[in-house]
Parts: sequence; C-alpha cells; structure tokens
Amino acid sequence: MPPTLPQGNAIIGQSGGPTAVINQSLAGIIEGLKGYAPVKKILGMRHGVDGLIKAKPPVDLTTLTSEQLEKLARTPSAALGSSRSKPADADCGKIFDSLRAADVRYFFYIGGNDSSDTCRIIYEMSQRQGYDLRCIHVPKTVDNDLMTNDHTPGFGSAARYVAMAFMADDRDNASLPGIKINVVMGRNAGFLTAASALARQTTPGSEHDGPHLIYLPEVPFDTDRFVADVSDCLSKHGRCQIAVSEGIKDKQGHDIGAKLIVGGQADSHGNAQLSGSGALGDMLSSILKERLKGPTGKPPRVRADTLGYMQRCWPDPSPIDAAEARAVGVKAAQEAMTGLTDGSIAILRTSNHPYRVEKRVVRLADVAAKTKTMPPEFIQGHNNVTKAFLDYCRPLVGDLPTMFKLTM
Repeated sequence: MPPTLPQGNAIIGQSGGPTAVINQSLAGIIEGLKGYAPVKKILGMRHGVDGLIKAKPPVDLTTLTSEQLEKLARTPSAALGSSRSKPADADCGKIFDSLRAADVRYFFYIGGNDSSDTCRIIYEMSQRQGYDLRCIHVPKTVDNDLMTNDHTPGFGSAARYVAMAFMADDRDNASLPGIKINVVMGRNAGFLTAASALARQTTPGSEHDGPHLIYLPEVPFDTDRFVADVSDCLSKHGRCQIAVSEGIKDKQGHDIGAKLIVGGQADSHGNAQLSGSGALGDMLSSILKERLKGPTGKPPRVRADTLGYMQRCWPDPSPIDAAEARAVGVKAAQEAMTGLTDGSIAILRTSNHPYRVEKRVVRLADVAAKTKTMPPEFIQGHNNVTKAFLDYCRPLVGDLPTMFKLTM
C-alpha cells in the first residue's frame, strides 16, 4: 500500500548563488506537485529561510498558469529571492513558527552544499519537535561541487558562458597581442575555470587558440612558476590568454584572493566573498608587469578581467542544463508524493557516448556541507586539463559557435 501522506501545504525556497536555470527547478517542483491531493497549496519562501525567519508572508504559486510557469522557467536568477543564511538554533524556532502558521508539511530547498546542510538542519529539528515535515534538497550550483552528483544543474550553463567568453576574448587577444588574464568563479573546485578549455577549437589554424594556461584551486599556485609559464607562452604564441580560478591557493592551502581583499566579507557558512573583487587579477597583472620585459625593456601589455556574477545568470542557458534542472525539480516532487521524508536528488551519468543520465535520491548527509573537487584524471600538469575533462564537459554545454580565422 502507498504510504499515508500528511495533508498540508508545500513550500519551496531558493538558496545560494542564483543560476541561469534555477527557476527551471522551481517550475519542475510546482509542475510535479500539481494534482496531488495531500498538497493543498504550493508556496514560495521569500529569500529562502530568511523569509521564514523574518515571518515574511510566502508567495502563493498554486495559481500560476502553464504559460506563466514556462516564462518563469526561462527566466534566469532566483525568482523567489535567495539566501546564504545558515539557521542557528534560535532561527529554527522562528522557522517552525512560520511553517506551522502556513500549515507546511513539504519543504523543498533548491541550492548547493550549504543549502543541503540547511535542509538537513531543518529536517532534524522537525524530528526532534515531532513535527511531520518532509524535507527534500534539489541540487543547484555553478561550481559543480556537490558530492554524489556527476554534475549539478547550473554548471552547464555557466560553463557555456565561460567557454564562449574565452572564445571571444581569445579573438580580441589575437587582434591586439598581449597578456590577458580572466578570473573565473570557483572557490575550491576548478570545474568552471576548466570549462574555459572548451574555447579551444579543432578547426584549421586553431593550434594557437587560448586559453593557453589554466590555473585551478586543486593545484598549488606558485608565482615563480606562473611567471615562467607566461614567458614561455609569449615566446611560443606571441601572446598569452590565461584562465585563473578565483580560489587558487598557495602551497599551504590558503586562498590567495581572499588575502588580497581589504575588508572582505564572509557568509554565515564561513565562506569568504571572492567574486566581488578584481584584486586577484590586479595582483597577477602587477607581478607580470614587474617581472617580464619586452624587447625594448618595457613591461608587456597586460589586462585582467574578473568575469564575476554574469557567469551564473547569462540568459543563454545550455539546453541540456535547462532540461535537467527541470527534471530534478519534478523528481523531487514525485519522490515526496511517494513517501520520501528526506533526501537530495542527484544526477548520475550512465553513459557518455551517447550521453545519458539518471536521477536518484541520496542521503542529505552525503551531500550536506561537503565539497567535490576536480579529480586527478581531469587535471594535466599544473596549468591545463585533460581530454577526459573535455569529454566529460562537452555534453553539458550545448553546441558552441565556430570561429573563422583568416590565414595571415
């Protein structure tokens, strides 16, 4: 017999950094819940658990039409507003006051590893209080760093943006040769920075395509080696395009960028803010200007950009990413309606050629507050990625443009 499900409302929250497809997951949960008798209303938290803590009235999502739902799904960033809060004990009391007041029995939280930890905290609190609450985490993060997942919704679209940004920037760098540094998101995992390698094409004349150097947080960053790498690249190509993760670390494992940001902030999970500053790119540019000299004795032409928040919400998502983000939302709703009390939805790859995945339920404890990093088989030396990574990443980003190059 199917389990007896509690009668009440469902509530959905969005947490952490927004993505280009996070609203696909929101739409998927709504879509998956409609028509089930135990769910009276579908509600939305305003700015995640912050809205519950502050007793903000939830948004009623029940009456959204099919047309509105599709427009919502195609809109980037977090439509309900996001949060980076980690509930303290005092907050949990306020959260449960809000949940009881709204008669909530189904709690869905879309986010990354810190968000899954919040979902775990709320579920365990409900158990201690004897309050029948189903808590399901729906995966999302551009960093692609969720344990048990082959990849995470949001990553494919952000990787697509990074690859195309490097393609265009490489043509700019070839037009006016010099040194160009692009700082890419990724605190502890280098997947997004590594995606810059997809900018390299296999068409005739592409053997000098950038990025020529890729630096990941998984490999200790050495300044002397960096200068030597750039010098060698200039000798070989007459220019140098560089991808650098915002989370590169020294040999002691300390974040280089975090040490440079004066008055830097940290969230309630203890994560230093890295993406809101150009300090890392400026520092690396200064080092190269000081230590490299051109034929005339002058410093080389060096420019640096921090790609920043546009990576995560650019409104040209990967089609695969959008479809999978929607599917994990639907899966979460379906699992709740078949009796799941707590867990996280994971994407597992079953085949690369052809590309196939399946969605499974995993324990919250296997995901919560844990970080997946680039495996060794994806990393080549200290400044590149392997073919295995490119084969892994290509299906996730969709078709990329081809750049035409004149023979000169």
